[in-house]
Amino acid sequence: MIPNINSQPDIKISVKQTFGIDSDMEINAFSKKNEYVPEIDKSYKFDRDTTLAIISGFAFNKRVLIQGYHGTGKSTHIEQIAARLNWPCIRVNLDSHISRIDLIGKDAIVLKDGKQITQFNEGILPWSIQNPVALVFDEYDAGRPDVMFVIQRVLEAEGNFTLLDKNKVIKQNKYFRLFATSNTVGLGDTSGLYHGTQQINQGQMDRWNIVTTLNYLSLEREMEIILAKNKNLDNSKGKEKVANMIKVASLTRKGFVAGDISTVMSPRTVLHWADNAEIFKDTGYAFRVTFLNKCDEMEKNIIAEYYQRCFGEDLPESLINIQM
Repeated sequence: MIPNINSQPDIKISVKQTFGIDSDMEINAFSKKNEYVPEIDKSYKFDRDTTLAIISGFAFNKRVLIQGYHGTGKSTHIEQIAARLNWPCIRVNLDSHISRIDLIGKDAIVLKDGKQITQFNEGILPWSIQNPVALVFDEYDAGRPDVMFVIQRVLEAEGNFTLLDKNKVIKQNKYFRLFATSNTVGLGDTSGLYHGTQQINQGQMDRWNIVTTLNYLSLEREMEIILAKNKNLDNSKGKEKVANMIKVASLTRKGFVAGDISTVMSPRTVLHWADNAEIFKDTGYAFRVTFLNKCDEMEKNIIAEYYQRCFGEDLPESLINIQM
């Protein structure tokens, strides 16, 4: 049984000072953190539009949906804002295995006073609703229809949640917040890039107060992130290497969108590549173990061409054609 969180925001912080955004807004926050608060990544770079949307969700109890390609840091963006507010944050991935029972709860046999009794254990949704928690649904557009209708009940900020299994009506905690991330905007997989996504009921989409888009960063912004994590690359030679890495990633993203390849390099992948290049002291080998080995055999020559175009050198043949 997850314990209830008996706390509420008790301080205000400056959006300008905390997130580096030109705004006079102050937002409620917690002075103390607990085990549900994410760790702060001090080098994290905030996207202005996405940050303002998420902050509005926290400040004004708005339901915020963040849409964009995978690997752009949608969920991390929410977590890093929550971390700076000391706001408890729980993430749930709405893959096809998450059922209505997982969200709502179920009866379980427990021992009490030496006897076996049936007890209803609340799921993550009713628990979150009753606590000052930011609940984040990842892969929102991949949720099963029966699960989506359960979530629809709490999309209205003042909406109560009826727990039919216990004949109980749950009121939302004043500081409960709800966010979601998705690869599409509720219209299903119109691009052919995200198999398994569903069309979202328009009545449900209308209940999201704010929908924002977070896509890949500019080369300059992405370089700032890589260099913040890899201080030893913050020199002219290192910057040139990182710029070429990001250019390779950019080509994979364009190829992915065009349908030429089925695997894409996210900013997270570039970070791993830079880390591994420092470990192995071999950019080509690091590229193979970080990204190339994840790709379809039929697409490796295309990806090797991306590498050649950006670095001006061919990947060794042994790195492209891995012998089984």
